[in-house]
Amino acid sequence: MLSEKMAAILSESKKSGWVLEPEAKRFFSLAGLDIPNFLWARNEEEAVRFADRVGYPVVAKVVSPRVIHKTEKKGVEVGIDHGEKLIEAFRRFRRIEGFEGVLVEETLSGIEIIIGAKVDDQFGPVVLLGMGGTGVEIYEDVVLRMAPLRQEDVGSMMRCLKAHKVLEGYRGSAPVNSKALTRLLMTFSELAMDLEEWIESIDLNPVFCSPERCVIGDARIMLKPGG
Repeated sequence: MLSEKMAAILSESKKSGWVLEPEAKRFFSLAGLDIPNFLWARNEEEAVRFADRVGYPVVAKVVSPRVIHKTEKKGVEVGIDHGEKLIEAFRRFRRIEGFEGVLVEETLSGIEIIIGAKVDDQFGPVVLLGMGGTGVEIYEDVVLRMAPLRQEDVGSMMRCLKAHKVLEGYRGSAPVNSKALTRLLMTFSELAMDLEEWIESIDLNPVFCSPERCVIGDARIMLKPGG
């Protein structure tokens, strides 16, 4: 499953020890997963042209090998509704250590979940599913399974979440696209197996799940030292 282009992304990221978000999203796109329409903009003009084309509001995130947790460095701006705001965000991000551009992407909507993987010393690749976004550490509503996942494992993981009713449609809200979520988890599980020798962990948080699609909103791949 690991193509030459995917392996090249991992190899080129060894120097920083992790895969920058634009490259991580390109990696998952190559694996057939759903990602937002985005651009890694190197200057303000590129950023504004892209936002004009994709349509406002957009999200902007700093790209820096020195910044793993972007929100802690105030490196994320959401709800940008015109070009001047985007330029302001770009100039502010430029002051962040290690600045290498800005990721500009379409605004997503849906229920936020987290999907992750780590390589356990005893059990090998393990896949995590939980309710995501900024509240993931507060609610601690997650389930773990050993990879590779079978289709019945995915269904079991969804049902084991305390907030599973939110995914199924709660108080008149539409359920998320369970087929899209199942495809995402199955493909992610295969990737976790293929990447066992490369990674320490993968975090997709949030993944936005709606009745139409499940889209990777943020992605981080942490590499093994010397992997």
